[in-house]
Amino acid sequence: MTYYEKELSRIRSIIYSNVGQINTVIGIRNYIDNNYDVNLNLDLLSHIHFVSKYHMLRLFKKYYGLTPRQYLIDKRIKKSKEHLINGLSVTETCFAVGFESVGSFSTLFKTKTGQSPTEFLKEQLSRSKIYSEF
Repeated sequence: MTYYEKELSRIRSIIYSNVGQINTVIGIRNYIDNNYDVNLNLDLLSHIHFVSKYHMLRLFKKYYGLTPRQYLIDKRIKKSKEHLINGLSVTETCFAVGFESVGSFSTLFKTKTGQSPTEFLKEQLSRSKIYSEF
């Protein structure tokens, strides 16, 4: 093995020393991205990826800066905006993105976006009318 190969190997071991952790966290994020509309919790996510829920929570927070729950909520809010823009009602959107209560959905939506879902929908409709007039 040449000097350069040894150096590359040494650097690779430093940079990619946590490949298992990174793959676990990416797998959890992908699972949330594909299953945001169902009831997800730490027990389920940790069971799917064969890792302690507390360890998974720490890893996810370390790599993404959010807990899995915060990431899930952000994903649901993003998808709910898309559903509202595409013509779903507030109630349909609420259940389509995995919330169980329209009230909790509306409260959380307003907390995250500064508008209620109805206000957001009205704003999007008025914007589309303004742009269609040009």
